Amino acid sequence: MPGDVIHLNVGGKRFSTSRHTLIWIPDSFFTSMLSGRISSQMDETGAIFIDRDPVIFSVILNFMRTKEVDFGNVDISALRHEAEFFGITPLVSRLTLCEDLEHASCGDVLFHGYLNPPEPPLPPPSAEKKRHSTSVVDLVGATGGQGACARSPGSISRHDAESARSSRPVSEMCVTVQSGEHRPVRPASEALLCHSTVLDKMLIHHSTCHDEPLKVTMVRGHHNWLCVAYPHFVCCFRMKDTAGWQLRWTSPYMEDVVERVAINAKVLNPENPNKMVAAAMGNMIQLWSVADDGTSREIGKFSLNVSVDSLFFIGSQLVALSQTGKVGVWHAMSQHWQIQDVVPVSSYDTAGSFLLLGCENGSIYYIDMQKFPLRMKDNDLLVTELYKDPSGDVVTALSVYLTPKTSISGNWIEIAYGTSSGTVRVIVQHPETVGSGPQLFQTFTVHRSPVIKVMLSEKHLVSVCSEYNHVRTWSVTRFRGMISTQPGSTPLASFKIVSLEDVDPIVSYSASNDIGPYGEQDDQQVFIQKVVPETNQLFIRLSSNGQRVCVIKSVDSFNVSAFCVHECEGSNRMGSRPRRYLFTGHSNGAIQMWDLTTALDKMVKSDQGTVKDGGPTAKELVKLLEQCDLSSSRSPTPYVSPAPSVCNIAPSQLGPTTGPWVKQSETDTEREGATGGDYMETVETDTQITRI
Repeated sequence: MPGDVIHLNVGGKRFSTSRHTLIWIPDSFFTSMLSGRISSQMDETGAIFIDRDPVIFSVILNFMRTKEVDFGNVDISALRHEAEFFGITPLVSRLTLCEDLEHASCGDVLFHGYLNPPEPPLPPPSAEKKRHSTSVVDLVGATGGQGACARSPGSISRHDAESARSSRPVSEMCVTVQSGEHRPVRPASEALLCHSTVLDKMLIHHSTCHDEPLKVTMVRGHHNWLCVAYPHFVCCFRMKDTAGWQLRWTSPYMEDVVERVAINAKVLNPENPNKMVAAAMGNMIQLWSVADDGTSREIGKFSLNVSVDSLFFIGSQLVALSQTGKVGVWHAMSQHWQIQDVVPVSSYDTAGSFLLLGCENGSIYYIDMQKFPLRMKDNDLLVTELYKDPSGDVVTALSVYLTPKTSISGNWIEIAYGTSSGTVRVIVQHPETVGSGPQLFQTFTVHRSPVIKVMLSEKHLVSVCSEYNHVRTWSVTRFRGMISTQPGSTPLASFKIVSLEDVDPIVSYSASNDIGPYGEQDDQQVFIQKVVPETNQLFIRLSSNGQRVCVIKSVDSFNVSAFCVHECEGSNRMGSRPRRYLFTGHSNGAIQMWDLTTALDKMVKSDQGTVKDGGPTAKELVKLLEQCDLSSSRSPTPYVSPAPSVCNIAPSQLGPTTGPWVKQSETDTEREGATGGDYMETVETDTQITRI
C-alpha cells in the first residue's frame, strides 16, 4: 500500500521511509524495484539491500522527501552520477544545470580564440580506386577470421581488430565495401564508430591507427603563421592585426600518413616572400612554397632513404634527421638537396646557424649551416666532432646557450647534455679557445635513469629523466653574463611531470605532445603536462620549480590530441608586445588558443606562487586515471617505462619517454554497447592479440 514503511539497507546503513516517498518519481530505480520489474536482495532482517554509497544516498533520499538539496561535503559530480543510477530525473536536471553554469563554452579568461576545423581535401581518384580494390581475402585476414588476430608491426591496431571482429559477418561487410557508397565524416565525439567506418579505416591504410580523419596530429608555429597537421593533409593559418587568425592554405590529400611537419614564415628573399611548409611521410619529404594570399606551389619531393625522425628549419634550410644517422639538408637559395651519413643520432639542438648532434658513440658533432652553399661542390656538410663524453655514454639530450656579446669578449658557447647513464654535464667553449675545444665545467649525477631532456638558460639548468619525467632544477650563477664556478650551481627543485602514453601511439604522438620546457626567458619557461593520452585538460607548470601556472580545459569537451607553445609578434599598435600562446589541436579538428602571457602575469600577482607542487592533486589524478587501464602497461617495473628489456631497445633509444604506457579504456556505457554488457579485455603481444 502507498502508506507502507519500506526498510532499506544501503551499503550497510539502514534507512526507513514510506513507499510514497520512493515512488512519486515515475520510472525510477525504486518504482522498478517495488513493482518487481527488477529483482531485489534482502538482508538478514528483511530490509532491501542496495549496494551503493550511503552518504550520497542520504542526500538523494532527503531530496525525495523535501525536494531540497543539501550538498554538505558531497561532490556535485558524484551526486549526479548516483542520481542518474537511481533515475531521479528532477535532481539530475538540477545538478546538470549547476555543472553547465560552471563550465562555459566560451572558456575562462585565458581562452583566446577558436579556429574551426578546415574542409579536408578530397582523395584523388587513384586513392579511391586503391581503397575499393582491396580483396575479400585481405579483409578476412585483417579482421582475423574467427580467432586471434595476427598482427605484424605497423598493421592494424587492437581497437580496429576488436571492432571489426565484433561487428557483422564478413559477407555482409564485403557488400558494404564493394558498393563504394559515399559516407560523410562522422563527428569525433561519437563514442563508437560504425562498422563501415572502421572498415574504411583499415582499407585506406593498414599502417595507420587513425579513426578520425580530422584529428589534429601536430601543431607548429613560426612568427604569425601556424601549421596544423592532420592524418592526410596539412593546412596553414595566418594572423593579421585586425582580422585575427584566418585559414590561408590547405595541402592536397596525401595517401601516406603525415608524420612530421615544419614551417618557416621568415621572409629571407624580398623578391620571393613566400613561406615554406614541409611534411614528412615515412622517408619522403614534400615541400611547398605558400604565399600570403594562399596560393602555393610544390617545390619538390625528397627522400632521406630512411624514416624521418625530426624535421625543422634553420634559417632558409630545411633539415631532416634520422636516428639511424642520416642528415638531409635543402637550401632555399641553392635549391639543392643533400644527404650525409653520420653515426646514429640520439639527440640534437640548434643555436644560430649551428646544428649540434648528440650521438650514440658519446660524441657531440656540429654542422655550420652557413657554410652549406660553399660546400656543394664537395658534397660535404662539414660534420665536425666538438666533444667526447669522458665515460663514452650515449648523449641522449642536448641544450645550447649562447651568452650575449659583450665588449670584453664574444659569445661563450655553453652546452648542457644528458647521457644514458643519467649523468648531466655542462661544457663551455670560450671564443678565444676555439682550437682547443670545449672544457668540462660541471657534472651532475642525481638521475638514475636516462636523461631525456635538458635545458640551460640564463638562470637555470633543468634536466628530465625517464623515471616518470622526474625533473631536477638548479640555479645557475653568472658573472658578467658568463657561467661562473663561484659559488656554482645550487639545487632548486625536484618534481615529476607525469604523462602517460598510449600502448599504440601514432608515430607523431611524442612530437606533438612534448612536455617541454618551452620558452627562452627564465621566468616564462613552462612544462605542459598531459596526464593521460585521451584527455581534454592540460596542466601548465613553471619549469624552474614545478609550480602550477594554470589548468587548460577544452571549451567544447573534445580531447586534446596535440599542442604547442608559440610566441606571436606584437601588433603595430603603440605599446604592444609579443604574447605567448598555447595552441591546442583537438580530435574534432579544431584549434583552441590560450593566453599564457596573461596566465603568467596572474600567477605573479596572486599568492599561487607559494604552492609547493603544481601538478595534479591526488583527487585530480585519480579522476584522470579513471579513463585508463594501467594493467596494460608494458613496463614490468613502475619507474623505467617502457622497459628496455621488454621493448628490446637500448636505453639511449628511449627518446622522449614519458612514463608508463597505458591503454585507454571505454566508459561503462560504451563497453556495454560494444560487448553486450560482458566486459572483455585484450592483451597485446608483439605478434598477436589474445582475447580473455
